[in-house]
Amino acid sequence: MPKRAFVSSETGTPPEAEVPEAPEAVPETSPEVEEAASEASTPDGTGAAGAEAPAEAPVVEEASVVEEATAEPVAAPVPEAAAVPLTKAQPAPPSEPSLPSLLPPAPRPEPRLPTLAPPEQYESTGPSSELTDYTIVRRRPDVPGEGWRRVVYKLSGGTINPGLSPAEKRRKDQVQRARRPLPSPHHVAVLSLKGGVGKTTVSAVMGLLLAEYRGDRVVALDANPDAGTLADRLTGESEVTVRNLIENIGGIGALPDVARYTSLAGRLQVVASEQDPAMSEAFTRAEYEQVCTVLRRFYNIVITDSGTGLVHSAMDGTLALAHSIVVVGSLTVDGASRASKTLDWLVAHGFREAVARAVVVLSRDRTSKEIDANRLKAHFAERCRAVVEIPPDEHLATGGRIALSSLRTPTTDAFLELVALVADEFGSEPPARLV
Repeated sequence: MPKRAFVSSETGTPPEAEVPEAPEAVPETSPEVEEAASEASTPDGTGAAGAEAPAEAPVVEEASVVEEATAEPVAAPVPEAAAVPLTKAQPAPPSEPSLPSLLPPAPRPEPRLPTLAPPEQYESTGPSSELTDYTIVRRRPDVPGEGWRRVVYKLSGGTINPGLSPAEKRRKDQVQRARRPLPSPHHVAVLSLKGGVGKTTVSAVMGLLLAEYRGDRVVALDANPDAGTLADRLTGESEVTVRNLIENIGGIGALPDVARYTSLAGRLQVVASEQDPAMSEAFTRAEYEQVCTVLRRFYNIVITDSGTGLVHSAMDGTLALAHSIVVVGSLTVDGASRASKTLDWLVAHGFREAVARAVVVLSRDRTSKEIDANRLKAHFAERCRAVVEIPPDEHLATGGRIALSSLRTPTTDAFLELVALVADEFGSEPPARLV
């Protein structure tokens, strides 16, 4: 029975070759048999002559082959050079690791914290008072409040919104300017060289609008030494005056102490002037500065309705403390010329910067078609920061108490423009005086 010999597959030799069973005695061998035996005995089948006698190779039998093998294994005659010892099949060696696995694991990068600059290098983005409902809250589309836009919005049930008119957009912008944050107390002086041009009216309406649209405290002070009428136009109460405040100024330590000497018009606090002309002459510059020192402790905006003329003692204190100046005139020959002379007097006394930053208000409560209003406005626009024209209003012409709800829309818009211009100066220093 033929037996199988196993050779390692790594050598490239056949895995098994049949070897004929050797007989005990062979008298003769035919040439064909010798040739076949020679081919089976060489690895490449060439049967080269002169090869050395092959050595017997040990045969290691697999478990599955042992059952078929006989008791006497016989090795095939293989040349010594080509003989490879047969070994038991070994498990395949593990594959060589790839290059990345041979390298040590890369260290995990540490998280990088943002580089913080020193506190002094940060640029200030503004005071915290800028974070208000009007600056950070997203608004719904504005609803028109007047004109054909309002009619379209109403008839469509709100599905068609034409938006605000140019006048409404301008009014909204002015209100936002009036609400500008105020970092420190601000003094506004209302001046006029001539009486009867609307100086007290301008002071009163400007104070009412500032108090209406702002959340801080606003006070109007009547500094007219000749029985001013500011309290009469706002509250109708003038029993407690600035003279009483001066007499008890040492005992004021809180806001309620000041409120005892003021009257209330809406949200505007009013300090009335002395109605007795004999006592009002005693209202000097030193006393005015004392009053303003107390008021700016508890109020953010102080509006001073100065007296007629510029040479009385309280005027020196008014100009020294004012951050903004409003000069009032009218669209008449005498009213406009007196307003221009007021500017001349300020320049002559070293307040050139105050004139350049001033706002001129021209009232049209009495005028004539023969007056060239455009030329008058151009004259003041060249000398000052802005010019505001107040249209005639029947409610203001009565001379009685002023109510914002009774003003005509053009009048309210004109005063709102004045308030926005004054608010543009919030945070500025008082104009320097050239000596």
